[in-house]
Order: sequence, then C-alpha cells, then structure tokens
Amino acid sequence: MRLPPLNAIRAFEAVCRHGSILKAAEELNVVRGAVRQQIATLEGHFGRNLFLRDGRRLVPTAEASAFAVACSAAFDILQRAACELEGVVPDRIRLGVPSAFAVWWLMPRVADMQAHLGDTAVDIVPMSVVEPLNMHPELDAVIMGGEYRPAAGVTAVRFMEDEFGPVATPALAATLSEDPAAMGRLAMLASRSVPKLWDEWFAESGTPPVAFSRHQEFEDLLLALGAARSGLGIAVAPRASIEDDLQRGQLVAPYGFIARPSGYSLCCRTPDAKRPGFAALSGWLCQSGSGKGSFSAPSSE
Repeated sequence: MRLPPLNAIRAFEAVCRHGSILKAAEELNVVRGAVRQQIATLEGHFGRNLFLRDGRRLVPTAEASAFAVACSAAFDILQRAACELEGVVPDRIRLGVPSAFAVWWLMPRVADMQAHLGDTAVDIVPMSVVEPLNMHPELDAVIMGGEYRPAAGVTAVRFMEDEFGPVATPALAATLSEDPAAMGRLAMLASRSVPKLWDEWFAESGTPPVAFSRHQEFEDLLLALGAARSGLGIAVAPRASIEDDLQRGQLVAPYGFIARPSGYSLCCRTPDAKRPGFAALSGWLCQSGSGKGSFSAPSSE
C-alpha cells in the first residue's frame, strides 16, 4: 500500500496530541489552514473521517488514535536515529514524575541519584496527571505508577513495588475503631489525578465502601496528602509517597497497607534503553527501590 505524505502524518500526529488545530499549527510553525489541508489530505488518502468534534476539542476515532500512537513512536525513533547519525548523544534526561512521588520519594534521594549518574543530568518534571510517554514528546522518560502496559516503541523497567492504604494524622486516627466504617465520620480526601484510588483500595482490601459524611477533592495527590497532614480528613496514599511522614509520626495508617498489584516503572523509548545515561538511571532506581521488593523487568510492546 502507498504511504500517505509525511507532512500530512506530522500534522495529524500533532493535532492528536494537542486536540487542537491551532496548537498543532503553532508547534509546526504554519497557519491553521495548512494543518486543515494536511488533515483533509490524510482523510482523502484513507477514505474516512479521522476526527470527531467534542466541543472545541478534536478527538481522533478509535482507529485514528491507534494510528497516532504508532506515528508518535515512529517520529521518536527517527528523531533519535538522526541524533545518532549526527553524533549528538544527549547528556540530559527530562524525567516526568508523579508529583507526590517526586517530592516525598525522589527528591530526598536526588543527590545520590546524580552522583550515580555522573555527567548525565536529570531534569525532574513533576506531573500532576501522569500520562504515558508517547503523549509527551518533550520528555525523555516518565515514571508510571500502577497498572501500565508499554506502548509500541517504549520499554518499561519495573523498579519498585508499593503498598497503599488510608492515612490520617495520629489525632484523627485515634478517633477510629477497628471497623473501617468508622472512617465515615471523617472527610474523604481525594485527588482528581488518581480518581479511582479509593475505589481500588476498597476492592483490593475487601473492605465494603464507606459512606463518608464529607468529600473534598484536590487537583493532585500532593495536595490531598497535604490536607491529610493538616488534619482535614483521611486520604488513600501509596506508601512510597509518605514513608518519611510515617517515620516522623505525622501520618499513620489505621488499617494498615495492602500490596498493590503493580508498583512503579521507568519508561523510556526503546532505542534509549541501552544508552549509558538511561541504563545508569534504571540501575539506580532498581537499587534504591529494592527496599520495597523491586525487580527489573524490561519489556516492550
């Protein structure tokens, strides 16, 4: 089959990432009409519409979305291959990290990490909403928590297991009984960045859902945990994000922690996985996360 024009694919991939013709045009440094024309060319090539409109946002169809993922991976591979051909080997890694994990686990260890990596610098980019690497061409790697299946062209190394459970200040926890239903008297603190965390804890711990008297939602987990530290209510937290609070006695887990079905993975593009900087970062994460039963399991799809 004849391949569609490369410029049309580039415009299509940019619109899929941004959900906007305007933002795609700004990235590609062209006018909006040029992007529209390229999308029309691609739709003519395939003989079908590639987008649906959701308000002001363009949403790719299911088939187009799968094609966009493959396009993103292909462009990443081409970009890195071009760098290798030119002899340009990046000595800096832009690493996307969940905000709470960055602040409470990674940053206290960042000096040790940098010493281990030598001349390779790591720019830590906090992410309130963690999204897969193929949605962020500006990043070189991301740390993903929870269940994650790497996309085409991405290698994932699981470096740490984790546990999670409800946490509150010692004063609030002292008001609770052994029955988790007692949490209903407290405010349930939740995060829009991980909206299913409470549901997952109820399901995986075998605890019947609790009817809370009050609910309060925050933009990301970092803010929800800050509210828990202030005594505003009770939140579900991954243990890795609050280990220091537990050791200092600022937070306690009145009903303990349960193991999560998956932990944390370092995800990078497959061509980068064997480069010295990425290999050093992966090795350091596996070593530093070993206290939680980590293991290295590179995989790509």
